[in-house]
Amino acid sequence: MNIKPLADRVVIKMIEAEETTASGIVLPGSAKEKPQMAEIVAVGPGGVVDGKEIKMEVKVGDKVITSKYAGTEVKFDGVEYTILKQSDILAIVE
Repeated sequence: MNIKPLADRVVIKMIEAEETTASGIVLPGSAKEKPQMAEIVAVGPGGVVDGKEIKMEVKVGDKVITSKYAGTEVKFDGVEYTILKQSDILAIVE
């Protein structure tokens, strides 16, 4: 079973933030920031949303930077994913 997003939504899996600082200090779990970098695992078909044609600019496997608190977090088969609109993606990391 897979998650298949609808319309202009994408499913992402967050990439864990570094656990040490640049100077080598190990951060405890409570001090880590919510990661903003993620990998796209599924992309919706796009189409017409609110009367506007939406073309999907991202594809599966892209690494992206998202808005800090965007989307809805879901747990599926023991893995945490976030479902969000394409407009909540700020940039593609190349």
